[in-house]
Amino acid sequence: MPQLGIIEDTLFIPMLGRIYASEHCPQILYDQKALELKKKLPRNLLRRNRQSQYTMLASAVRSANFDRYIRAFLEHKADGVIVQLGCGLETTYDRCDNTKARWYSVDLPHVLEYRRELLPEPERETYLAGDAFAEDWIRQIRADVSDAPIFITAGGLFHYFEESKVVGLLRMLTKFGDIQIIFDTISKSGMTMMRSKYMKQVCRADVPMFFYVDSATELVKKIGCGVRVLAEAPYYRHIPRNGLMLSTKISMAVSDRLNMVKMIHLTA
Repeated sequence: MPQLGIIEDTLFIPMLGRIYASEHCPQILYDQKALELKKKLPRNLLRRNRQSQYTMLASAVRSANFDRYIRAFLEHKADGVIVQLGCGLETTYDRCDNTKARWYSVDLPHVLEYRRELLPEPERETYLAGDAFAEDWIRQIRADVSDAPIFITAGGLFHYFEESKVVGLLRMLTKFGDIQIIFDTISKSGMTMMRSKYMKQVCRADVPMFFYVDSATELVKKIGCGVRVLAEAPYYRHIPRNGLMLSTKISMAVSDRLNMVKMIHLTA
């Protein structure tokens, strides 16, 4: 296994969440591929995992939310392109592929090296090593598919970067044709909660976090270039809560009521 940095090491958190949901809350997310990979993860990973049900499911909910947006996109644009920025160990292809779309997964070289050990590239998914905030990956994709509609996901990625860097990326994408992007984010109050509680529970209190969004409308004003908000939705709006612990249900309800965590869908 390659040596991972502090930020890259968080790639195990979503995998553990998807495994937990698949075993205990399949009404939220069922991920057969994640279950198959469980025995291949580092041996001490499950033993030192002390997350609450809420924090475990927060990662699974992110995947469930992205799945819903991807499937809706592919319903209208079956031959489109799906791009996962900061893909980590995501298994979206196995859950959402429609046998027609082209898929690209972008991450740092050493992360993709480990990903390939667990998830060899499928027939229509290409792994691109590089910086998600540079133009190389989108230029390569446009060289492959010059005018296809592109749907980009950035799951659990932007929190760790300064606003100027995220805005620069979103502005850069407007130069490359028909592109939509969906990402999860937190509000300023959500950032405080995430730093003080969530990251401590997942044993990653040392990870720096910067980016938050209180208003998608204000964010697109900073981006400019004709970017529009297609959706700004509470994180848990579409998530079934039957069978969950009371504390988990309360945390989800508070998060949505206070707009602490959300999904933002943009297009140019």
